[in-house]
Amino acid sequence: MNTEKESAEVTISNFLAKVKHYYPKDEKRIVEAFEVARRAHEGQFRASGRPYITHPTTVADILIDMGLDVPTICAALLHDTVEDTYVTDKDLREQFGDEIAYLVAGVTKLDKIKFHSTEEEQAENMRKMFFAMAKDIRVMLIKLADRLHNMRALMYLSEQKQQRIAKATLDIFAPIAGRLGISQIKCELEDLCLKYLDHDAYEYITKNISLKKQERQELVDDFMHEVKDELAKSGITDIEISGRTKHFYSIYKKMHNQGKTLEQIYDMTAIRIIVNTIRDCYEVLGAIHAHWRPMQGRFKDYIAVPKPNMYQSLHTTVISNDKGHNIPFEVQIRTHEMHKVAEYGIAAHWKYKEGIAGSTPMDEKLGWVKEVLYYETQLKDSTEFLDIIRKDISNTNEVYVFTPNGDVKSLTAGATALDFAYSIHSEVGNHCIGTKINNKIMPLDTELHTGDMVEVMTNSNSKGPSRDWLKIVKTSSAKAKIRQFFKQELKDDYIKTGKSMIEREVKHRGINLADLLTNEAITAVCERYMCNTLDEVYAAVGYGSLTLQQVVSKFINSNKTLAEQLRVQQVARRQKNGGAKKNSVIVKGVDDLLVRFSRCCSPVPGDPIIGYISRGRGVCVHRQDCPAVKSMEKERLVEAEWAYTNGNATFPATIQIISEDKGDIFAEITRAIVNEGLPMVAINARKDKKGNAVATVTVEISNHDQVNMLINKLMSIPHVINVYRTSN
Repeated sequence: MNTEKESAEVTISNFLAKVKHYYPKDEKRIVEAFEVARRAHEGQFRASGRPYITHPTTVADILIDMGLDVPTICAALLHDTVEDTYVTDKDLREQFGDEIAYLVAGVTKLDKIKFHSTEEEQAENMRKMFFAMAKDIRVMLIKLADRLHNMRALMYLSEQKQQRIAKATLDIFAPIAGRLGISQIKCELEDLCLKYLDHDAYEYITKNISLKKQERQELVDDFMHEVKDELAKSGITDIEISGRTKHFYSIYKKMHNQGKTLEQIYDMTAIRIIVNTIRDCYEVLGAIHAHWRPMQGRFKDYIAVPKPNMYQSLHTTVISNDKGHNIPFEVQIRTHEMHKVAEYGIAAHWKYKEGIAGSTPMDEKLGWVKEVLYYETQLKDSTEFLDIIRKDISNTNEVYVFTPNGDVKSLTAGATALDFAYSIHSEVGNHCIGTKINNKIMPLDTELHTGDMVEVMTNSNSKGPSRDWLKIVKTSSAKAKIRQFFKQELKDDYIKTGKSMIEREVKHRGINLADLLTNEAITAVCERYMCNTLDEVYAAVGYGSLTLQQVVSKFINSNKTLAEQLRVQQVARRQKNGGAKKNSVIVKGVDDLLVRFSRCCSPVPGDPIIGYISRGRGVCVHRQDCPAVKSMEKERLVEAEWAYTNGNATFPATIQIISEDKGDIFAEITRAIVNEGLPMVAINARKDKKGNAVATVTVEISNHDQVNMLINKLMSIPHVINVYRTSN
């Protein structure tokens, strides 16, 4: 116990010296908080046997290293007093003020979080945590420092507690530290978790890295000397350069996820160059690339495009030749300010330190916390709520897109235009009828990229989202908003709508609804589409997760007598009207409608086709790969196929030919088409931006094979670069 007491005195002495050095004007206030904590925890000891006061002292010490403000340091010293001692919330408010008392109260609530197995309890605990973060992020910073010190002392607890605490830390607290950009805490937490969750892997990695530490350090030292000398030749001398070793958990993940051995991981060590200005960063990069060969695909400019957690740096990997061996080295280049952010994340930009009031860019960085709280108000299902949170806090890859007003929105990587609509507001998403990306109308499922400008088109009379939208959106928040829409507002409406759609469709086909809805057919359709009742089938059709045509076709096919009657009628009608071009297509399940062929893709016999029921103009037949099909209303699409090819029927097909701009190239193209015996309906010639000759030719053909033969013939002409069917 004497040894522990002496160790505790050293911890306290070092802490007080650090306070005097970093907070000379506020030393008295911090020491006052320390003395209150020491008296309150008198006689209490940690599981290690050390006096309890060493715990809040170490937590405060960690936060001093992060550069936190005085109220946060005081609250860290006092964070266990209200829960574990005679000190009350009222005492703290009277002696230290509302701000410090509020921070202590926030951490006290978080300390009650116990990660048991029940989803409901975990969800409630998570709600408390995110409410605390949204109100004042300093509460979470204190909690992270508290968790870090507890993880450092985990060896004194039982194995069961070690596993439980380590798993909660890896699942929740380490990702939150990463999301806040505090890599120093994140990396240490992950390494400590690995030690207890997979001890064998931890021992293997640490042991083998230690065995080769000297050899690797020599390589790093040699490379750093080379870099210093080379930069000095370029006149760059005011730099700091150091080696950086990848932390154990990062190595473990690479081995586990990529199936690599320790020997196959070449970027375990990097060198870091710290300079004064952003201009210096790029000058250093240029000098390094001029002397060492960079590895392709390994350059990242996080200065121009920072990571979501505010991280900025230049990353490149170059090949260094050491004693005849090509060795890859990762090089990180950043300014002193960027280095602070890389180590301490959100704490490096602490707004309270400067006394900044109101909304700041820092508040925007915490937008994801407020988004999580939105889920809490909308989702009552604990499992779904927890799943969303776990995905969100572990996802640090984002894209940045612009609104038409120039505002920047941050979205999860892979997010679509529809995700953007819902990120603006639930109602904007629910009434979205289309989007423009970079001033071009694009489908809702278009994936967004950093730099895109996105405009949402809405209609207040829109019926709202369809179930298919759940497949389009990628962000948890958009999925939650769409599900909530269906759960609360439209179930009854969609049942009525779906039933009405089916009634109209079968009436149009000359079928009685009563004849269609036999018990046998209803059972078959419900089983096929995993619905419990006929009302669920109606609702699915109403909101679009099942198309009208597929459901009606399934009902018909499940009623064998009715299906046979319709087949006989269609064959008889086809035989009666056969031979003409308009009857060369069979639209499945639809009779006596005008059939016409789209001009945008000009389908010909042999092309895979699909029909679209237009308003008042019958069925328009498209090629299945026609781009226009993607933006059509899915409930209006119908299956179609070629009935047969009539030699008297011809179809227009448009072909584009790109070739080098040689004098008589158009004459050769025309000659080849004439030799095939195909009448030309139209021809247009021009030059493209590259100076190539472009010919667009429309010919009359009778089947798909003729198109392919013509394309092959044209491709054989010298100087022709490419030939293809168009879909305009």
